[in-house]
Order: sequence, then C-alpha cells, then structure tokens
Amino acid sequence: MYLRKIQRRNKDGSVVRYLQLAHNRRVGGTTQAEVMVNFGREDRLDVEGLRRLVASINRYLGEDDEVAVPLGVEAGPLTVESSRPIGASWLLDGLWKLLGIDAALASRIDGRKFRTDVERTLFALVANRAIAPASKLAAAEWATYDQVIPGLEALAEQHAYRAMDLLVAADVQAAVQETVFFSAAHLLNLEVDLVFFDTTSTYFERDEADAPDGEGSSLRQYGHSKDHRKDLPQIVIGLAVTREGIPVRCWTWPGGTNDQTVITEVKDGLRDWRLGRVVTVCDTGFSSEANQSYLRRAGGHYITGIKMREGSHRADQALARQGRYQDVRDNLRVKEVRLDGDEGRRFIICHNPAEAMRDAARREEQLAAVREELTRIKTARQADMARAKAKAAKTGKRPAAPSDAPHRKAECALRDHPALGRWLKQHPSTGRLSIDAAKVAAETRLDGKYLLATSDPDLSAEDVALGYKNLLEAERAFRTMKSTLDLRPVYHRLDERIRAHVLLCWLALLLIRVAERRTEQTWPKIAAELGRIHQVTLTGPAGSLQQTTRLTDTQTKLFKECGVSPPPKMSGLKTPE
Repeated sequence: MYLRKIQRRNKDGSVVRYLQLAHNRRVGGTTQAEVMVNFGREDRLDVEGLRRLVASINRYLGEDDEVAVPLGVEAGPLTVESSRPIGASWLLDGLWKLLGIDAALASRIDGRKFRTDVERTLFALVANRAIAPASKLAAAEWATYDQVIPGLEALAEQHAYRAMDLLVAADVQAAVQETVFFSAAHLLNLEVDLVFFDTTSTYFERDEADAPDGEGSSLRQYGHSKDHRKDLPQIVIGLAVTREGIPVRCWTWPGGTNDQTVITEVKDGLRDWRLGRVVTVCDTGFSSEANQSYLRRAGGHYITGIKMREGSHRADQALARQGRYQDVRDNLRVKEVRLDGDEGRRFIICHNPAEAMRDAARREEQLAAVREELTRIKTARQADMARAKAKAAKTGKRPAAPSDAPHRKAECALRDHPALGRWLKQHPSTGRLSIDAAKVAAETRLDGKYLLATSDPDLSAEDVALGYKNLLEAERAFRTMKSTLDLRPVYHRLDERIRAHVLLCWLALLLIRVAERRTEQTWPKIAAELGRIHQVTLTGPAGSLQQTTRLTDTQTKLFKECGVSPPPKMSGLKTPE
C-alpha cells in the first residue's frame, strides 16, 4: 500500500495532479494498481487531514503521534545539518535530576547571576567523565560539537574552570556531597548500616612535587604510590561507599599522607552527617589500636582486617585458639575467637578452601623456581671449581680458589627478589642460601585464611565475614574511577581544581552506579548501547528541527529500568521569521 500521484493534461495545456492511496494486486500474471482512496487534486489537498490520518495510524501502532517531517509537505527537501549522540547523556541527565543533584547544586552554589548556566556546565563535565573522559579543553569541545548535552548549546573552557571553582567553594565541609548523598539515599532506599572505606593514590604528569609552603599545590607530593609510579607526585583519595557500591563521600589529601592518620577525619566527617548506627569497614592498612579505639567513639563500631604476618601478638593468640569452623555461603568458613583481657573486641578467623588451594599452588610454584635457581648457582660454582683444579693439574701448581663473585651476585639477586626472597634464609658462617623450612611451614598454616576484628557485639560471625568481603565494592569503585572515568593522570595545577576533578569523578561514579544497579548491566555496555541513539538536526525552507533516531526495544528498556523518559522524537522546531 502506498501513495501515488497521477496527472491529467487539460486542453489548454495545463497539468493537474491527483493523489491516491493505492495497493498493488497480481491479476492474470501481471501487477495492477488498485485505487483504494482518492484524495483529490494535489493543489486542493487537505494536508492537515492527511497528518491527522497518519497520527491516527501511529497511535494504533503504538508509536509517537508526531509526523516524521512536520515542516510541511510542500516545504521542499530537507538538509541534514548535524548528527550527534544523545542517548547516554540523556540517561545521565535524567538520573542527575532524579537524584536531585541539580537542586543540590542550585541550593549550594552562590546565588549571584552568571551569564552561563553553572549547573548545566557541571553536568556536562560529569557526563564527559562517564562517556568520553578527556581534559577540560577537550571536554568543552566534546560538549559543543560531539555530544548532545540537554539544556546546553555550547561550552567554553573558561566556563568549565569557573564552574569547577564554584563547585569546590560550595562543597565546604562536604556540603554538596552531603546533600547529594541523602537525596540519593532517600530515593534509592539505601542501607547505610555498613560504610566501606578505603584509599588510593593517583599521580600527576609532571617532574617535581610542589613545596607545601610554595606557590604551587600543597596536595601534589611524593609518597607511597598504589599506582606503582613512585617517580611522580601524587594525591591520596579516600572513598566511602555503601554495601551496594553507591559512593557516600570522598576525601582528598596530600600525596605523602599515611593511611593510619586519616581515620579520625573520616570518622568525624561521617559523624557530622548523623547517619545513625554505622559500622565502618576498612582493611588492614587502618587497623592500628588507635584507629580502632577512635572508630568506637560516639557509639560507632568497626570491622577491620588484622595483619597476620607481622608478628602481631593478638593475631598469634587468635590463630592459636582451637575450635570448629562454621560453613557459610560463598565458599567460606568462619570461626569466632575471644581473647582474655580483650572484652570489647571479637576476632573472626575466615577460611576459604578454594583460596587455600590457590595459595598452596602459588607457593609451590615459587619454591620450584627457588630450587631451580639454587641448583643453577651450585652447578656453576662446582664448574668453576673443576676448571680451577684442571688448570692446576696442567701447571703443577696448587689450585687457586676460584672467583665466586658472579655466583655471589646471583645469590644476592635471589635473596632480594620481591617474591622469591621470602622463602630463603642465609647462613651466617658461609653466606650460602637455603630454603627456610620454618617459614614455609608457617605460611602453610595460613593458606586461605584471613583474620578480622570487630567491636560490634550484635553482628554474627557470618555477617562480619560477608561484610568485610563487600569491602571489594570500595576497591571496585577505585578501579572504575581509574579506568572507566580516567581519574588519572591528573593535569591540574591548583588545589581547588584538583579537588574539583575528584568531585566530578565522584559524581560520575554515583550516576553510573545507580544506572548499573537499576539495569543490572555494566556501564560500558549501557553507554555503548545508548551511544547508538543520535539526534539529527534537519533544516529546510520551512525551518529546522531535531529528530531522534528510532529507539530499539533494548534501548527503551534501559530508559524504563532507570526510571527516565526517553528523548523526544521531535524537538527544537524553528520556523523562519
């Protein structure tokens, strides 16, 4: 079925055209057009009636009421001016408003009138981190030419930097983060009984760190790099997340900050938010006695890992206690231990049989490498001795002691090896190396085990163990920030810009975690699917408009699961004045 035009020439030479609704039918082996409806002369056509008919058909088919080209049948040909992706940014903008981030920023950012929309600028920078991370200059060009940012026509680099400065100024005492998180917690009905905290470091692409009292940054300093870039200055970032992986709050400290010194600031910051009864979960890097004591202030509690391989008296006592393990889910067994004179603390010994097998396999592989190297060194030493004796036999002289320098170098290299050296001991009399059997036996007893301590009297041993396993959510958040969001490397020079960069990554992490939680898909997969949705700008004699490409069932489902309305099929209709 189709629309067709026919024409008739009058006696005076004029041509009259008619519009018909026709349907092809096969008759006697030939195809003939069967006219179903005559719409009459084209110059007297009821265009609005035809549009109403199309709209009625669209409604029946469950599609939008809008007509594909609402610029008029007689408007002439249309020109495609541009085509830019809109799907991923539209979804992020919907979540941004759904979580109340726009309102939170509006309530915290200075109320002075600006010539640019600060909230839209900040959203564009956050969307850039989530979709196509780049420098602020590249992000401004991206938001102007390469991606549709709802409510923002163009973005200039200087406006991006100004918005970042305003964001940091508004986030004094984490005011913006607090407002955003509580809005998200209320909407998502988040549980904040367990808060998982961890730190990481991220580096700067420059040669030297800034002096603390100099003109440059007080944050960029050298320190222990978790990125294995000790040659570059860095900052330390702290992140608290819920058990669902939703970020609660972030902190930024100078690059030389030690993990043991930040717990007090983290505890005080979260206490000011009045989250209620909170159990802070952190790894062995924060497990000092002073930190555990501080986490118990004001009725708080903690779950923390305990280092077992550094001669801790309490750890040795806990591991020496006898008792049966209790089987729990996720291939895990637990055993609770209480020590005399330590009434306020419970110890949970966790054992993972699968991990124990992996530990044993890794150890045997390393020991095999050690034995092979020791054998090679011994063989080389014997060969040198044999050559010395053979030379002495020819000359008739007493054999000289062979030079052992090459072999001593090999032994030193083996002893100082970061993975293999732990299994060796050096004999003081001869300087020779051998496998430390006592060390091997001690490590064998620790296969698949880790030790936890908690001050909470109510949590079961199973809940403590599984709660600590969820600390992986904090580590996963850092991996996402460093890979998907390109947190590193950081090119900013001023402290305010560095803090703003971290805050933008924190906001982007919040949005993509909510999207992942609601769709049960990874953000890269969501972004790739929605990136196929484009907004096409069409122009013609009758004006211009933006038309969105047709959504697939998969794309429609993603918007529905996130609670965000899909982009309109038609928008921005403009007619010439």
